[in-house]
Amino acid sequence: MTASTTRCAVLGDPVEHSLSPALHRAAYAWLGLEGWHYDPVRVPGGTLPDFLDGLGPEWRGLSLTMPLKRELLALAGERGWEVSGRAWSAGGANTLVREGGGWRGDNTDLPGAVAAVRERHDGPVGRVLVLGGGATAASIGLALCDLGAREVTLLVRSADRAAETLRTVAAHASAPDVRALEPAATRQDGGVPAADVLVSTVPAGAQDPGLLAACGAALLFEAVYDPWPTPLAAAALDRGTALVSGLDLLVHQAALQVEQFTGRTVPVEVLRSAGEAALAARGHG
Repeated sequence: MTASTTRCAVLGDPVEHSLSPALHRAAYAWLGLEGWHYDPVRVPGGTLPDFLDGLGPEWRGLSLTMPLKRELLALAGERGWEVSGRAWSAGGANTLVREGGGWRGDNTDLPGAVAAVRERHDGPVGRVLVLGGGATAASIGLALCDLGAREVTLLVRSADRAAETLRTVAAHASAPDVRALEPAATRQDGGVPAADVLVSTVPAGAQDPGLLAACGAALLFEAVYDPWPTPLAAAALDRGTALVSGLDLLVHQAALQVEQFTGRTVPVEVLRSAGEAALAARGHG
């Protein structure tokens, strides 16, 4: 690294699978930013403070994935860093930008999800069924509330783990509900609430593609992008249901991160092409 080097990275554990390096590197190349680097860095839960304390002045921006999104808010509060209102509302931050001697936190998943939905679907989103109760579920649920959702139901494997997401959504939807995510073999379709949008934030192996027909959703928001298609995405493609993919979310939120890191904008299609190429190289294109 030289004196003119600017470093950025995606942090998490695991992080090796992340498409973010392919997207950000493509953006920096398109913008002609020589000397800008973006790499995946494994940062286990509980080690974020030590990692940040060890960074030199060449570090500019960081993308955060699990399990760090919620940890960051507590750390920012302790250190007095600026954090955007939408990050506090979503209960997690996925973006850190160097500000003087500290950092500024933000959540680009939320506006990224709004943009991804409206790119693919202009219908109603009033009733939402969300599979999963983590930080991604909170961000997408909150984004749909911003678009008009008022009835939100979470289907989760652990109600205790979903408590924070439920509190987040409760501030924006009327009486959100939490129900058990039941295996397909025992599920009663009559007990699945009707929905305009089905959101899935659970792994492909935990999905029940029959849920799409059971809830009657006109839009599937599938947060997973690898492997692709997931069982739910395949069901949406078979039914002709509007589909927002995890790649759609990733490219829209990454475009917003690039703008915060560099102060310049890049077309979403530049990032999408890079993501599609990276997935194809993995054998998923």
